[in-house]
Amino acid sequence: MSVTPPFATPANRLRELLARKKMLVTPSCFDALSAKLIEQAGFDVAFMSGFAVSGARLGLPDTGLISYAEMAEQGRNICNAVRLPVIGDGDTGYGNAMNVKRTVEGYARAGFACVMIEDQLAPKRCGHTRGKAVVSRDEAFDRIKAAVDMRQEMLERTGSDILIMARTDARHEHGLAEALARAEKFRDIGADILFVEAPKTEAEMREICRSIPSPHMANMVEGGETPILPQDVLADIGYMVALYPLTLMSSAMKAMSEALARLKTDAPRDDLLLSFAEVRTRVGFDDYYAEEQRYASARRD
Repeated sequence: MSVTPPFATPANRLRELLARKKMLVTPSCFDALSAKLIEQAGFDVAFMSGFAVSGARLGLPDTGLISYAEMAEQGRNICNAVRLPVIGDGDTGYGNAMNVKRTVEGYARAGFACVMIEDQLAPKRCGHTRGKAVVSRDEAFDRIKAAVDMRQEMLERTGSDILIMARTDARHEHGLAEALARAEKFRDIGADILFVEAPKTEAEMREICRSIPSPHMANMVEGGETPILPQDVLADIGYMVALYPLTLMSSAMKAMSEALARLKTDAPRDDLLLSFAEVRTRVGFDDYYAEEQRYASARRD
């Protein structure tokens, strides 16, 4: 029986990319098709956004309404559709420290390279919308400790692995100093990537990366609270991951709205559409037909 070598795991592929010290431009997917488009466009990493999955799967806002099971199932479909490593939004871990451990293990089983756990108070909010609050330091630290402990338990028990991204939203309520204190402790506990959400200026972004030696993620939400900086500037600041969580979903919504408006009035819309041949190729028909040729009983001439 062949065994996948350890270096080929999603977690180790992401570790290898981070070790290159080149910033990873990371679009966000919300389903298997959007993940395939990211891979086909040549990106090295994708991120499964809770905001985007909640919107696409439930048609509901990112306000804690989507469940662990729904996110894990969506992630399994996404990870099965692509070969590139995927970072999964694990929200608050969906409960106490024991729930965090279950989330980490479930995301590893789904095929994620990394899981993000945050310190918001449930029900959580999108980091760039109103109404969010964070738990106490002790509870925040327990969440990340539980995630790191679960990763070690999985390694010892089954050899499975996953990276831990620790997110803090403390900047909103308590200021940057508190956010940095939490992030530094997250690193000391064992988090692999740090995510200080919603800094308001470039100066704050520089302070984040300067203050704590660690891989950091920048969250580039178009229209959000953090300035959208050029990618070379983000790299110069010291970010290792530049996330674009809503670019694909927002552009898809705009395109679908325009297509529907034209369809309603029977207006021409060919300029909005991919050719049918390209749609088939991107979905995977060509790959399917090529694979089909290997098996005589499956061929239909």
